[in-house]
Amino acid sequence: MAGEAASLEVEGPLSEAAQAELLELCEEQFAHLEKLQNELLLCEPHFSDSPQEQMQNRLMATEAELKKRQTEEPQLLAGNPDILLHAGKEEVLKLCSQLETVLSCCQAKRDKLRETKELEQKWLEEKTQVLKAAKNHVEQLQKEKEDISVHSMLQDIKEKIQKMKAYQETLMECLGDILEKHVPLPQMEAGPSRRKKSADSQISQELVSLSEILEVLMNKALQSPHDPYVIVDETFWPPYVEMLLRYGMAVRHQENSFKIRLGAFF
Repeated sequence: MAGEAASLEVEGPLSEAAQAELLELCEEQFAHLEKLQNELLLCEPHFSDSPQEQMQNRLMATEAELKKRQTEEPQLLAGNPDILLHAGKEEVLKLCSQLETVLSCCQAKRDKLRETKELEQKWLEEKTQVLKAAKNHVEQLQKEKEDISVHSMLQDIKEKIQKMKAYQETLMECLGDILEKHVPLPQMEAGPSRRKKSADSQISQELVSLSEILEVLMNKALQSPHDPYVIVDETFWPPYVEMLLRYGMAVRHQENSFKIRLGAFF
């Protein structure tokens, strides 16, 4: 485009004949404008003093002039090809200058947009990296939290189990002390017959204490809940068994009276 403009500028000025013709055309147009101006000045006194009527008259005149111009075909101001060529060159040079200005603005805007795009891409990459790091940090924290929660739960369960075992041992010791104190094994009674004493001593040695009977019943209920019954043999002292049955701590089997289980007294 710059080369074309330079080639146009190389052409020389108008010839003398073309300049004379152009001046003559200018004088004719100037004379025509003076004539129109004089006609307007002569028509002004006939205008009405009312502003509204003046506006209507001017509007009508403008519309009439517009219709006239629309019906007329455009004509060239000059028929000399040198004048037309020179005018065309000037218009082309003016258009080239305007296009160069537009091109320069577009290039500057493009460079600015390209710079903005690079900055936005860099910002996006940084934010993406930050977001990725944040997600990894959150996942790591969640994993640590889960591990801590599971570990703490297991630790709590272990502590509770240990406390329950200690409490169970304490209860069993207290139960054993109470039963030993208040429900002791049958003692050998003093009597005249030595044979009877030896028999009673042998029986008392074979019997188990009430705490042992309860422990056997509880272990059986926990180890085999589907069959919690225990066979009553000669080691179970009948008064102990009767006491457990009477107070509901033990229940006898419905079909076999020699079997008992731990009652649901709890």
